[in-house]
Amino acid sequence: MPVEKHLKKIKMELNEIMDFLKEKGSEQTRKIYKNHGCPDNFYGVKVGDLKIIQKKVKKNHDLAMQLYATQNGDAMYLAGLISDPKKMTKQELQNWANNASWYMISEYAVAWTVAESNFALELSEEWISGDSNHHKCIGYATLGSYIALTPDEELDINFYKNEVEKIGKSIHDAENRVRYTMNGFVIAVGTYIKELYPLCKKIGEKIGKVEVSLGNTACKVPVIKPYLENIEAKGRLGKKRKSAKC
Repeated sequence: MPVEKHLKKIKMELNEIMDFLKEKGSEQTRKIYKNHGCPDNFYGVKVGDLKIIQKKVKKNHDLAMQLYATQNGDAMYLAGLISDPKKMTKQELQNWANNASWYMISEYAVAWTVAESNFALELSEEWISGDSNHHKCIGYATLGSYIALTPDEELDINFYKNEVEKIGKSIHDAENRVRYTMNGFVIAVGTYIKELYPLCKKIGEKIGKVEVSLGNTACKVPVIKPYLENIEAKGRLGKKRKSAKC
């Protein structure tokens, strides 16, 4: 297909999808997302409706890039659902991280995509060790998804052990949203790396309840130790996932 026709096809698909998103948006969902901190550029589309499109187009790199570039919150989340991570360059992933407008984009859509890319470890470790709280959150969320997908024999267990121990000492002094993603990271390590479950439970007991401001919502921060014990009781320790996207 000539490049011009291919681009035209992508543009037509983009316009059709944006019309669908506008139609599916609701004031009730807008209110919920606003309470969670979503900026104004969004329609308020339920994730279930976004998955209708995901099921239809599956992976589509070009369309995902087009959707993300709109800076519309619903379109950006959808971009993460249909992204083709292995086709994305390091710079494209960095740009997605830089331009993520709120946590449902940064800690979910972007983190899922980075976790399944060829640059998951390189970028997440760079972000975690950097000074940007925004990027630290993406880094921890990315690593949490990455270990959920990766066999233990391919993981540097000592690296994750050291990260959990560092979090045990620093989490309560971290920035608000960083505390949330650190908490989730310890849960992910304890859940998906069976060898480190006892350590994560021990560190979780030491950490206790993590206070995070979650806006005008009824959401709560999971408490690490009982959360992990519940995972163990259900027989889910060490069970890997096929995809980071959900």
